[in-house]
Amino acid sequence: MSDNSLKRVSVIDSHTGGEPTRVVIDGGPDLGNGPLGERRELFSREFDSFRSAVVNEPRGSDAVVGALLCESYDETCAAGVIFFNNVGCINMCVHGTIGLVVTLAHMQRIAAGEHRIETPVGIVTATLHASGGVTVANVPSYRGQTGVEVEVDGYGRIVGDVAWGGNWFFLVENHGQELELKNVERLTDCTWRIRQALERDGIVGNDGMEIDHIELFSPSPREDCDSRNFVLCPGKAYDRSPCGTGTSAKLACLYADGKLTEGETWQQESIVGSVFEGRVQIVGDEIIPHVTGSAFVNSEATLLLDSRDPFEMGIRG
Repeated sequence: MSDNSLKRVSVIDSHTGGEPTRVVIDGGPDLGNGPLGERRELFSREFDSFRSAVVNEPRGSDAVVGALLCESYDETCAAGVIFFNNVGCINMCVHGTIGLVVTLAHMQRIAAGEHRIETPVGIVTATLHASGGVTVANVPSYRGQTGVEVEVDGYGRIVGDVAWGGNWFFLVENHGQELELKNVERLTDCTWRIRQALERDGIVGNDGMEIDHIELFSPSPREDCDSRNFVLCPGKAYDRSPCGTGTSAKLACLYADGKLTEGETWQQESIVGSVFEGRVQIVGDEIIPHVTGSAFVNSEATLLLDSRDPFEMGIRG
């Protein structure tokens, strides 16, 4: 086998509350040095096969979120990042940002303290604590619509809120489902049908953006948690973590309803039992969610892309 048939891509894998993040540290495409939003569009338009190769089977899985490590456009930032999953690019990913920060520390590129991270939807601040935990001050979040009704095939009338937490969410409290890991197949079916119903009825976020995340929530049976959620991500995989952008959207709704005050802690449990701690900071008219969680590096690897391999660029649906 000739080395000419191989392309090497260096990655570091971690998980945040059970949800995997794969950071590409070397071997990614050259996207230039323009603003992150422009580079994200270039990546999506011209290098989608690379995205698939990194996160899709046979090297990845539907749950893996990729993070392309970039030089930041803003010189005040420690790094830039473009997030992607099994079907395309993601606007923002808080669990991925936590994983990225822990990965940068693992690489000895940063130490404990506050760091600015540039994403395609804005700059976020991430604090690496001495304990190893990370707090992300996310992009401003807000509720766009409340009490939105949709008729869902097989599940009847569902009412929810549309909110932005770095991605667009439809959040549902009265869903009639038991949020237990053993029910993942039914929960996936329910949330996927909700998403299809939103698309059918033309229900979108601001500027016509697709609502591509569905979040069911209910009280947690744990005394140390305020809520348990189930979040379906764009590629039909469920979030193993409590979902950082989903927690941000939830915090914005709670604040809008007067159920959460500035600085008050909200403990959000995931369907697998991991927990994010959330609170809101009010800056002018904006709600800035702060989400704290932990990530753990679990692999350093070199992906081999073999030009002779019929699945070199992953299995794509």
